[in-house]
Amino acid sequence: MVILPLLAALAAQAQAPREADVYPVVTLAVPDDVVLEVSGLAVLADGRPMVATRRGEVFVLDGAYAPDGEGVRYTRYADGLQEPLGLLEHAGWIWVTQRGELSRMRDTDGDDRMDELETVCDAWRISGNYHEYDFGPRVDHDGNLWITLNKPFGDEPFGRVAWRGFALKITPDGAWTPVCAGLRSPAGVEVAPWGDVFYTDNQGEWCGASKLAHLEPGDFHGHPWGIASCDLPEWTYPVPKPPPDGMPMPAVAERWPSFKLPAVWFPYDKMGQSPAGMVWDTTGGAFGPFAGQLFVADQHHASVMRVTLERVKGRWQGACYPFREGLQCGALRLAWGADHSLFVGETNRGWGSKGNKTEGLERLTWSGVVPFEVHAMSAVPGGFELELTQPVDRARASDPAAYRLTSYTYLLHSTYGSPETDTRALEVSAATVSEDGSRVRLAVDGLRAGYVHELHADGLRSAAGLPLLHPEAYYTLIELAE
Repeated sequence: MVILPLLAALAAQAQAPREADVYPVVTLAVPDDVVLEVSGLAVLADGRPMVATRRGEVFVLDGAYAPDGEGVRYTRYADGLQEPLGLLEHAGWIWVTQRGELSRMRDTDGDDRMDELETVCDAWRISGNYHEYDFGPRVDHDGNLWITLNKPFGDEPFGRVAWRGFALKITPDGAWTPVCAGLRSPAGVEVAPWGDVFYTDNQGEWCGASKLAHLEPGDFHGHPWGIASCDLPEWTYPVPKPPPDGMPMPAVAERWPSFKLPAVWFPYDKMGQSPAGMVWDTTGGAFGPFAGQLFVADQHHASVMRVTLERVKGRWQGACYPFREGLQCGALRLAWGADHSLFVGETNRGWGSKGNKTEGLERLTWSGVVPFEVHAMSAVPGGFELELTQPVDRARASDPAAYRLTSYTYLLHSTYGSPETDTRALEVSAATVSEDGSRVRLAVDGLRAGYVHELHADGLRSAAGLPLLHPEAYYTLIELAE
């Protein structure tokens, strides 16, 4: 009878864990006299979080690991900073990126209050135009500090200054080099465990969708605003040509070698709207089954996304997946706690966001439950391979009808954002399950280099009958695997 399998499926659905079952959220209490619009976040060597706010304050937190989030003590380490949008503990100092400089500060007498503040580099200028934010710093494997500079938005009534929309590399003694151009609103920068540097950018003009991109010296990432700065002597790479207005991204990459496609596109609204800070999972499995992968905060969606990367023909590319939504406010900064929980710094100041609060600090913990998920979507010759966190139901997984794929790209143009364009439905012609049931190889007709390949695997079930917690994955196929 049909009714028995149906009842079994409904029972499995009811038993399937939700995001909150797998990664519970602890909301940290905040004193009434503190407005915790988190803009920078670091966990100190002693395990205590340090939080910077958009209002220029910096706090050290004691008691931040309480299971109920109560009883947290806030000590004001510093105030009077100018829009600090990043914190880093390194070489005995706290490094902070302010609106007009990279600074470092330290507490010399052990009372958790800043005693010394030094300017490390202020080689760039600010005009006073809106959105001239600076992000970072992050230290690379050679000891250099990386920061990213937002281009100004609006009518620019105060004129223009150089180096907005660039990534800069700064030595600890303040020598600086512009290394990448064409950035728009680069709200996050991070050094991968193996040493490469990546940044996140927000959708807008000349940036068809939000993205994660690899920063290599001499790169041009698509926004023409700062090209004029490349005529200055500090820029030691070929001057990028102004991009065409209205051409599909893959065609631009073919005709303009200086243009750098991202490693991962974050499809608008499907995967957030405003990616920001990020961290690689260096917990060795203490935070769940995604060790070595990348977590990215999204400010608008009040969420954390998940990313897997792989190198194909010398180019970084990969997939993004939903991970944890429903935070109280826009997620801007991430940092690992001493107990391998994930601190999330939040604010909606300056931008709208989902959630019922305007600012705050939360902590994601792992319950120990391993959800049924696409652990990784990888490119293989003629298709993709899905690695699952649990063995699959072999009959369902080997049915091509369990999968739905489309591909599309974006336009590089001066208009704000881009619709998905040149969209095609793709046929999964075969699905082959590995012997242990942990992998499925999909043969896909019509793969296209430079396009997002959007997967829906709603028909997939685990061997225990559970549906995927998140059946969607979005793979940015820059290079075809061979």
